[in-house]
Amino acid sequence: MAVTMADITKLRKMTGAGMMDCKNALTDAEGDFDKAMKILREKGQAVAAKRSDREASEGCVLAKKTGDFAVIIALKCETDFVAQNADFVKLTQDILDLAVANKCKTLDEVKALPMGDATVAQAVTDRSGITGEKMELDGYMTVEGADTVVYNHMNRNGLCTIVAFNKKVDEQLGKQIAMQIAAMNPIAIDEDGVSEEIKQKEIEVAVEKTKAEQVQKAVEAALKKAGINPAHVDSEDHMESNMAKGWITAEDVAKAKEIIATVSAEKAANLPEQMIQNIAKGRLGKFLKEVCLLNQEDVMDAKKTVREVLKEADPELKVTDFKRFTLRAE
Repeated sequence: MAVTMADITKLRKMTGAGMMDCKNALTDAEGDFDKAMKILREKGQAVAAKRSDREASEGCVLAKKTGDFAVIIALKCETDFVAQNADFVKLTQDILDLAVANKCKTLDEVKALPMGDATVAQAVTDRSGITGEKMELDGYMTVEGADTVVYNHMNRNGLCTIVAFNKKVDEQLGKQIAMQIAAMNPIAIDEDGVSEEIKQKEIEVAVEKTKAEQVQKAVEAALKKAGINPAHVDSEDHMESNMAKGWITAEDVAKAKEIIATVSAEKAANLPEQMIQNIAKGRLGKFLKEVCLLNQEDVMDAKKTVREVLKEADPELKVTDFKRFTLRAE
């Protein structure tokens, strides 16, 4: 039977597939809409299987809330061209709307939700068949609290934050805190939220860095005392190039190597442990100030911390949870 434009348009509205894909599917199905939809879905499954090993690094990230519940979800694809397509963004928004309405706690719950005459997971596979790209749902995050705030960063749908508070929060203040999280990427609300494993790792890194700096200072002082510019002998390559330029002699290089080896060994063996630990703890404190939300300088007023901003607004107001998701490398 002949396929009419009305039939093609109807199938396109039902599936979101392209005009030619709908025409071909209806032709192969001899005008049977159920069979045509099956053909389009099988195409989507074939594309998904064929491109399963591809990297889906682009996509659309969106956030939404309903009172005490907020959600971030990301629908990933392979190219920015598809990520910016209006139908792709709408599919992401439609999935997000369903997740929020049903207060889904996990991504598996979202994938199992009914969407049209299929499921969310099937809808994503169908869209994969339409675009010819790998697609996957990812980055599903939720927060719950007495009040929640979302922030969708206006950067090609690539970054979102959601924040929960212990009580109703002023809309502008809530957005300010959500933007703070987007800009400064904290890993915890305060020090108590940073695991002991992370703290211990930072201490270990700080100790090694402090030791290396103390040894380096001693070496540089010894080189200067010997009349050698430390910058001329700070690596084998520099030694070779600086000798070629006539800035140092072979004797200078030999003397420098001896000083570096001797002073490094002596200084490393006699570093004051308590001093090293004190400096390392100071560095840990600086790290915690940078990664804990309440300790961070407020992006709107660097003279205040986020903790001070909240306290000034309402002494009882507290951030109880937050999440942040981005597709972009940082």
